[in-house]
Parts: sequence; C-alpha cells; structure tokens
Amino acid sequence: MKQVLSDRITSLPASATLAMAAKARELKSAGKDIISLSLGEPDFNTPDYIKDAAIQAINDNYNSYSPVDGYVELKEAISLKFKRDNNLDYKPSQIVVSTGAKQSLANITQVLLNPGDEVLLPAPYWVSYSALGILGGATFKEIPSTIENDFKITPAQLEEAISPKTKIVFFNSPNNPSGTVYTEEDYRALAAVLEKYPDIYIVSDEIYEHINYGTPNFSIACIPSMYDRTITVNGLAKAFAMTGWRIGYIGAPEWIAKACTKMQGQITSGTNCIAQRAAITALTEPVSRIQYMVVEFEKRRNMMLELLGEIEGFKLNVPKGAFYIFPDVSAFIGKTIKGHAINSAADFSMLLLEEANVATVSGEDFGAPTCIRISYAASEAQLREAVARIKAVLS
Repeated sequence: MKQVLSDRITSLPASATLAMAAKARELKSAGKDIISLSLGEPDFNTPDYIKDAAIQAINDNYNSYSPVDGYVELKEAISLKFKRDNNLDYKPSQIVVSTGAKQSLANITQVLLNPGDEVLLPAPYWVSYSALGILGGATFKEIPSTIENDFKITPAQLEEAISPKTKIVFFNSPNNPSGTVYTEEDYRALAAVLEKYPDIYIVSDEIYEHINYGTPNFSIACIPSMYDRTITVNGLAKAFAMTGWRIGYIGAPEWIAKACTKMQGQITSGTNCIAQRAAITALTEPVSRIQYMVVEFEKRRNMMLELLGEIEGFKLNVPKGAFYIFPDVSAFIGKTIKGHAINSAADFSMLLLEEANVATVSGEDFGAPTCIRISYAASEAQLREAVARIKAVLS
C-alpha cells in the first residue's frame, strides 16, 4: 500500500530540543557518558505539598472525566493567581485549563489562524511557535534581535514587520531560549505600536514568570489597550517542577476561551483530574514556597556565566530569567575543530555532543542561527564538568 502522509505533517519540522535530547539518550544507551544540557526541564522534584494534594485527590476518588475547560475550583484558583501575581482580572469563564501550555498555545493558533494569515515571531523564540503557526495554515515572519541588545526587539522593528496579513504576535518573557525579560517599559513601547493595528492579537507566554532574577514579570495584558487582544498563557511545568504533570492554562477574552474549549473538546477533552487537584494547591499556596528553586537557579546562572566567560570565543550576555544561557558562537563558525567543519551553530552543537559528550541545542530553530542554548537545570557538579569538557575540546 502506498504510504501518503498529509501535507500538514510533512510540512511540520521536528522539535529541535526533543531531537537533540533523543540523540543524547541514544549515545548514553550506547555507553557514552553524556551530560545533557539540552532540555528545558527543572532538575528538582515536585514539592511535597503538591504531591500530597495529588495523593489526597486519589484517596478522594477523583477518577472521572473532568470538565473540558477545567475544574471550577482550579479556574477560580487561577483567577486569584492572575490577580495576585499579574494584576490581571480574568473571570473563570475566561480561563481554559489544558494538557500543558503547549496545548494551550495549539488551541489558540487553531481557533484564531486561517490560511494566509501571518504570525510574527520576535527572535529568538521557542521552537514550537513556528510549528504551531504552520499547523494553523499561517506563514511566520521572524523579527531578529542580537545579543548586544539582550535579544530584545525594538518598536521600530515591530512596526516594520507588521503587514496587512499579520494576525498574531508572540511574546515570551522570561524568554526561552535566551532568558531575556521584557520590562514594563519595553512592553509599553511595543504596545504603542500595536495600538495602531487593532486586528492583531498578542499571545503572551509567561510560563517562566517566577524564574526571574531581579526584574519582576510584567504582563502585557495589564496595559488597558492590550487586554481585550491578549491571550495570557501560563502553566505549572517550570516554576513548580511539574513538567510531567501537564497542566497549562490561558486567560483570554471570553469568546476566545469558549473557542479554545470547543476545540479542546474534540481533541483531548478535560485535563488529568489528579494533576488538576494538585494544581489547585500549587497555585493557592504562597509563591515563596518555590523560591528555593529560583535561588538555586540564580546561583547556577552566575557560576555558568563565570565559567563560560573563561572560554575564548563565547559571547555572553546576562539572562535575567528562565534557566538558559544563550551564547553567540559565531567566532567558531567557519573553523575546523577536532576534524569537524563548523559551518553553523548546529555543527558546533554536534561537535560538543560528539567530542565533549555534552548535549546543547542549536539556536537555528529558535531563529538565532549563530547561538546555542545551554540549560543550567542540572547539578553544580554536572555543570562544572560539562564546561570543563567544552573548554578542553575548544582549547
């Protein structure tokens, strides 16, 4: 039988982060001592008070289908969280709980985009944004930034990128892969441009909001002119060390929330009931209970900047959030190292994997072709050893 896949799937790129993680696992299973700094996953365990809530939910026999858009109690907790942490007023009817923030983002693109629409991606951007735009039938346009500008786009760049086809602009702060944090001042300047184009919607991915180092998270939906046009996306994976629990959510204009619920009702229906009950506890407890992880991440960030700063050719800035360093490695492109011709950041990442046994991710699929992403969500011992290996190969 002839195997014919849909144009939809053949046009879809594979996830670069998952591909590198798979390659690292393959080498590890073959006996290689691989240190993986490729995945965006905290290395902490889920806090005990959240696990206890899940155990209680099991004992209370939460085992039935949950509402498509989430338990009312969880949506009420999210509503209170939005007010407490973001100064945003979202009623429970404006909130949809999904199986991870990635599904939240997929719902949004599916209900808003039509073929011929255009998505703007301030680069660097999370790899799935472009793929989700493609699945929505849209094209995407990158807005480049540089390490010298802390990987932020300017209002002038945004204005220049907008076209009559522009439907959505993605913002992600703190940013994956760069750790960049857009300030209130930054967002107000960008909002002044968007105010001229009332038919453009803003998707604000704030999943790393609590992992910041001195620059408080500001939600662009707090700007009155942006509120009715913004879908605020969040989840529990990163700050609460709950990646495998798969809980994401949005706060949005009610008509968009209803559309996302309709879409989700035909795809997955309601999210895991036990994870939802645990999420209620996670979001209603004081944020200070997860601060120990942020303190440790900041300590590792400072250590990594110091260690990587000793390697000639690595161009660094100081990321203000998340748990990534995103060095520019253009100094190595065009060279041959250990017999490897380095013609791209992807070649450089492969060099580090094969010669240093350290897995990183090329910046090409993030819209930053001269950079690599290094996650410091690993133990101090692993991080020190990883940098020592990289240094040895490059020396």
